[in-house]
Amino acid sequence: MSFLYIPMASSLHDRQQLSLLLGDIEKALREAGGRRTDGAVADGEQVAFHFIQTGGVERDVIRRYRSRIQQGRGGPMLLIAHPRHNSLPAALEILAQVHQEGGQGRIYLLRGPQDGSTLADIKQTAGCLQARERLASERLGVVGESSEWLVASSQGAEVVAQRFGVKVIPLEMDELRTQMAQDPAPQAGPEFEAWERAASTDGAAAEDFARSVGVYRGLKVLVERYRLSAVTVRCFDLLQQEGATGCVALSRLADEGISAGCEGDIPSIILLRWLWHLTGRVGWMANPSDMDLAKGLILLAHCTVPLGLVEAHRMMSHFESGQGIGIAGSFPTGPVTLLRLGGAEMERWWGAEGSLLENHHDEHLCRSQVQVRVPSAALAELMREPLGNHLVLIKGHVKKAFAEAFGLL
Repeated sequence: MSFLYIPMASSLHDRQQLSLLLGDIEKALREAGGRRTDGAVADGEQVAFHFIQTGGVERDVIRRYRSRIQQGRGGPMLLIAHPRHNSLPAALEILAQVHQEGGQGRIYLLRGPQDGSTLADIKQTAGCLQARERLASERLGVVGESSEWLVASSQGAEVVAQRFGVKVIPLEMDELRTQMAQDPAPQAGPEFEAWERAASTDGAAAEDFARSVGVYRGLKVLVERYRLSAVTVRCFDLLQQEGATGCVALSRLADEGISAGCEGDIPSIILLRWLWHLTGRVGWMANPSDMDLAKGLILLAHCTVPLGLVEAHRMMSHFESGQGIGIAGSFPTGPVTLLRLGGAEMERWWGAEGSLLENHHDEHLCRSQVQVRVPSAALAELMREPLGNHLVLIKGHVKKAFAEAFGLL
């Protein structure tokens, strides 16, 4: 994880003495991934930290901040302070002015080179900034329109671009069908290893899996043709017209690092891609199927799952239709985070940290099913102010990091 920092010191202070006093702190910043740069970066795209070495730099820092605002490159004011030479009071004054001007920011009081907690906070913020920058360069393919039932989850390309910088590439289902028609049911290839490794193939036919491989290969061509890093598909149209499901295709794409989602759900695919950059981990998009608010339990289910997330899997028929292929994955237990983006401008989010307790096997639900325990208050909030019908599950506790990343938009 790398980041830029700009040292800011008053001309009244002796530079050599400052270098001796702060040399260990700068060394710690370098070891944490920091790269010292000059003030010219204030006009660049990347948001830099300001290392407030002394007091007396308040006006200069605010001038740089205003310059970025005028150029449309605002971003948060990130201030690294230390306990000497009036560094902290200067940082407080700077951030107070930023707040008065409607901006946001944060002070990191680095009390010395051994202050591991503050260095970790700086690194986390740097990771959030990097994830945001990478997300803003993405191309999202939307194959077909969002499914009719996603009345709150089909935000348009303009909203996505304005909010996240992501370019939406709308694609017709017919283009996917044309590609699939060239080899609708392949009979061999590396994709079949998932079929061979399956613990069982309950109610699933090999010819249905072959058609699922055809969907994957068709989507993969579109991903490469349009240089997509994420894709969401109106998958039920494939089931109704081609008799093929997209569950295997989306699973395999996700394992290959192409964030893949169902039903044209825009917030979920943006969230999946964002978390990929923020954590380096693949997430799972699923339906909340049942809750026990008193016990803090929520049951999630969906017919596709990245195989890299599960310990074993079974191939089954797709739940709603009884046709094609759905994947029943068995997750390992342990810490997880549930998240959801929402709102007309995707300006809201919900999240909860908890533990994945066990896998379920209810024949009346989508094939991959897990029960998660989270705080009861979080589930009550989800029921009171829902943001949509899908949640994203990711391994580990990452709510704090995501909250910071969202706040830095």
